[in-house]
Amino acid sequence: MRGYRGIKYTLFIFCYFFWVVSAVLIAVGIYAKVAKEKDVVDTLTIDPALLLIIVGSLMFLITFLGCFGALRNATCLLKTFLAILAVNFLLQIAAGAVGYVFTDMVMERTEKLMMKTIVGYREDGDLENVIDYIQKKFQCCGVESYEDWSHNLYFNCSESNPSLEACGVPFSCCVRLQNQTVLNTMCGYGMQQEQKGSAKEHIFTIGCLEKIIMWAQNNLLLVGGLTAGLLLLEVCMMSLAGAQVVWVQKVQRRQKENEAQSRDERKERLWFPAFADFDGE
Repeated sequence: MRGYRGIKYTLFIFCYFFWVVSAVLIAVGIYAKVAKEKDVVDTLTIDPALLLIIVGSLMFLITFLGCFGALRNATCLLKTFLAILAVNFLLQIAAGAVGYVFTDMVMERTEKLMMKTIVGYREDGDLENVIDYIQKKFQCCGVESYEDWSHNLYFNCSESNPSLEACGVPFSCCVRLQNQTVLNTMCGYGMQQEQKGSAKEHIFTIGCLEKIIMWAQNNLLLVGGLTAGLLLLEVCMMSLAGAQVVWVQKVQRRQKENEAQSRDERKERLWFPAFADFDGE
């Protein structure tokens, strides 16, 4: 009985934790969505707020099934929870295999997606903050190089562009001086017109895609550990859900057998007095 309670409440705690996390993701996504300007175009691939809401909603639904199923011993909910986790696990394995086999295609799709975010810069405040954070964190600029910012309407390097930021790059591309206390937001102006040799004295010239790949290669142990930990957690939760389903079904079968045995005994007690005198004779 202790083993059953351990399985039940361990699964409940796991699911409850991720249930709370999913609720926080939904709340943050809704807050960001409401705070945005109404004329911003919603696109799942380049809208962090919408992505948070969708991912949080899916997590909320799945973990709710696990929480309620574990707490109420509902085998139907636990089986649904187990099936969803199993499908998700297989999809992750398949995605990893496809990414490994078709590396060039994945890189091409990733580059196109990142270029889409470059085009949407300045149109979405959340997306702008994400791009600025990545460029500062990885000390990079653009997708392949700093010249990619010419694809953006505001930074497009053409004579017909009336923007003050024409031929420039965002301030997050700028090299930060050690003793610099005041942020110069105009440091990237006109940098696309500079040659790479002279531009790299003021801004980062290497693209973010290359820098992210380099970071992943230099931190293979961390990336592999996080991936393995996520997969192991899913396997653990599937095992706990499966074990609880088996235990509940075992208890239900035992209860049915006891009920059937009790009915048979009641029938025997009802019929036995009618044959008692007959046996005595």
